[in-house]
Amino acid sequence: MIEYGTLKDDELPELLELYKQLNPNDDAASEAAAKNIWADIKRQNIQYFVARKDGKILASCYLCIIPNLTRGGSAIGFIENVITDAAHRRMGLGKNVMQNAIAHAKKQGCYKVVLQSGNNRAEAHEFYAALGFDGTSKKAFEMRW
Repeated sequence: MIEYGTLKDDELPELLELYKQLNPNDDAASEAAAKNIWADIKRQNIQYFVARKDGKILASCYLCIIPNLTRGGSAIGFIENVITDAAHRRMGLGKNVMQNAIAHAKKQGCYKVVLQSGNNRAEAHEFYAALGFDGTSKKAFEMRW
């Protein structure tokens, strides 16, 4: 049975294992660094939404709620690191995880939820559009180093 919720402290290693599929060429953070980052995340307005089965994390995304001085003081939700285990895609797991994150953002008074996706990820773009995201309303810019 699939269970949906937020990430528990002891599930961090499972999430890190799933993240190896997200960016396979990236170096992984050390266990000590990951634990320090997780402690920092818990102090901020960030939540990780997950789908799990038998103790294994199968899908996840995180939602950061950003305070905002415009729009009557309504916050902005920012979703990032959306991933479903390759062997469990097209089963509705990612959809449910995203819907939980969006519902939480609404409950927290966000006036919008945004996310970014790589230009060449057409399948992901279709997934986001099916959830109601508009890929034409804004243009994202980034700076990397």
